[in-house]
Amino acid sequence: MSQRRAGSRPRWTLLAVPVGWIVAVTVIDILAPPHIHLGPLLVAAPAVTPLFGGPRTVGLVAALAVVAQTVIGLVRDPDEPLSANHQAQIIALVLVSTSLVIFCVLRERRATELAQVRYVSETAQRVVLPPLPGKLGPLCAAALYLAAEAEARIGGDLYAAARTSSGTRLIVGDVRGKGMTAVDDAALLLGAFRAAAHREADLSELVAHLDRSVCRGLTGPDERGRFGEAFITATVLDIPDRIGPVRMISCGHPPPVVLRGGRPTTVDVHRPAPPLGMGDLAHPRYQVDTFPFGPEDLLLLYTDGVTEARDADGAFYPLAQRIAGRRERDPAAFLDHVRRDLLDHVGGHLDDDAAMIAVTRTAPPVP
Repeated sequence: MSQRRAGSRPRWTLLAVPVGWIVAVTVIDILAPPHIHLGPLLVAAPAVTPLFGGPRTVGLVAALAVVAQTVIGLVRDPDEPLSANHQAQIIALVLVSTSLVIFCVLRERRATELAQVRYVSETAQRVVLPPLPGKLGPLCAAALYLAAEAEARIGGDLYAAARTSSGTRLIVGDVRGKGMTAVDDAALLLGAFRAAAHREADLSELVAHLDRSVCRGLTGPDERGRFGEAFITATVLDIPDRIGPVRMISCGHPPPVVLRGGRPTTVDVHRPAPPLGMGDLAHPRYQVDTFPFGPEDLLLLYTDGVTEARDADGAFYPLAQRIAGRRERDPAAFLDHVRRDLLDHVGGHLDDDAAMIAVTRTAPPVP
């Protein structure tokens, strides 16, 4: 059973406004001197009705206005009912009302199409980018995706997690470009990661496999028919369940931030690798960086849509500065704070997609 949208249901309390206007204009016009004609003001009633009603409501108010105009013509001049002047006013009122009804029909059709597009986008995002599990072994995780286009709700930013026999592997990345080509490239990398994260024992071998997969998948043309211009920046991490440092390979991606005791520390990337998809050109040797991640720490991964978000004066969002002093142990609550602060910084609208992952330990690592 289809449900009518809230926007097409008239708010009956507001409907009293145009109806009251029609009644008031009719009464005043009938009682006014012969040289004063207020009938043209009736068009205001159907004109304001689309603000809260659909085509049926507009049609109803328009019909009442036409009836009122007819009554005015009959009552004011009983010797010559519906003079040429009143007939012209009625015809003009009918034409304007018909245009308003057509506008409401087109508006509702557009709203239906937009709702369908949003539904498809949300479904595609859940398929390509499903939510992270809240529990990943001894880890507690949360993810956030902010699309630059509210109607799209999906883009080229990506993240995923996979459990292994000894820990958890995470990836966060950003596809160069926008549109469906970026979504396809993101789906390609995520599929390769989910298939190989459990199989490749060594982190460098995993990243090399991802680069080969991306190189093979990005050899076709993009939406504009251009070749060889696509790549994906990414950070891949291996977080052990037991005591030990986090192992990381950064492929041209912004470095993670560790929040320890309310003090943010940006992880140093000593041996960065080129973005995925450029391995055939650079022939990189993937070297692993490490950093500590204790039971009281919060690990934040993000895409450049966060740090490159600008305010009205053109200043970038100072991520490390804005999260300093935060001591939340709930990753979801922490990301909700960052989301509100980020949107407040940019005035409510992002110019680029942004993704974030927050991770904490639910228990001290086992020796």
